[in-house]
Amino acid sequence: MQWNSLVALALVAPSHALIRFGCSQLTVDRIDPLVQPGQAPSTHLHQIIGGNSLNVSMYPDNHDPPALSTCTTCQASEDFSNYWTAALYFKARNGTYKRVPQKGNVGFEGQKGGMTVYYMQDSLGDYQQKSKVKAFQKGFRMLIGNPAVNNKHDADRYPQLTYTCLQDMNTRYPETKDFPAKPCPAGIMTNVRFPTCWNGVDLDSPDHISHMSYPINGTFEDQGPCPDSHPVRVPQILYEVIFETGSFNKAADWPADGSQPFVWSFNDQTGYGNHGDYVFGWKDDALQKIMDEECYVNCKTMKTQSIDAMNSCNVPNVVGEDIGDNDWIQAIPGQMHE
Repeated sequence: MQWNSLVALALVAPSHALIRFGCSQLTVDRIDPLVQPGQAPSTHLHQIIGGNSLNVSMYPDNHDPPALSTCTTCQASEDFSNYWTAALYFKARNGTYKRVPQKGNVGFEGQKGGMTVYYMQDSLGDYQQKSKVKAFQKGFRMLIGNPAVNNKHDADRYPQLTYTCLQDMNTRYPETKDFPAKPCPAGIMTNVRFPTCWNGVDLDSPDHISHMSYPINGTFEDQGPCPDSHPVRVPQILYEVIFETGSFNKAADWPADGSQPFVWSFNDQTGYGNHGDYVFGWKDDALQKIMDEECYVNCKTMKTQSIDAMNSCNVPNVVGEDIGDNDWIQAIPGQMHE
């Protein structure tokens, strides 16, 4: 179903909140404040959005994003959270690399890179959004996926991390667990959906995952109950990251053996290592108020800012290195040259 059709359906009946907003690029840097706090450079490169209080450490006992940020790259102006995924590269036949840029989604044309973020109470296609959820709390953080995964069996532990080969900007299906095998006319969209059941106690866990769980029957869309170990239902966060592959879609540039040429910044060419990170940073109880409102996308309680304001927020890079934005590079930053 196309996005415009979903918005039309939302006008039929009242609903609880589903919000969708764009976030411009904050930085592309080799830091990972969640998994490798204090380490610069981190193991691999990330593209990061959100509040400009982002730093290399962000330890929860001394980091309060709404208090420390002076701007955010997100359209939701009270959201100073940070969201990130790995960066994506194109590998040429001669073994050199160039970073694949991101672009704005439908409705966010003009946005500087970044991604689209959703918070929802039921599946995206359910315009009534009847379920009640508890918003994340100050200090909350999590990740989903594993960059060490390189096969479908292990990737299936994270059923809601997928790719969509965009035929046009409204394409949403089919979804695959691995990188698309053929050029995608409008780009490759990475879909990162986080678990929706919280243990109700821990704001984080040593692996940044185990305080969260999927519903009993597997996926958020099934609307199954949360397990007894993780009884608190929270909003599902979805990232849609659209990588602009247009300049890399010539068949003559793709590998002669018929394989696909895209590779994550942690040197994964399968796509199975897809993962995302989240550090909560909404101001006060702004997110809970939105989740309690009867609204679909256009929520009165969600304060917003212009795309120009989103684009003007940024932070300087911590690690100064050539990441392949302009010229081809011999190796992905932090990875061994093959």
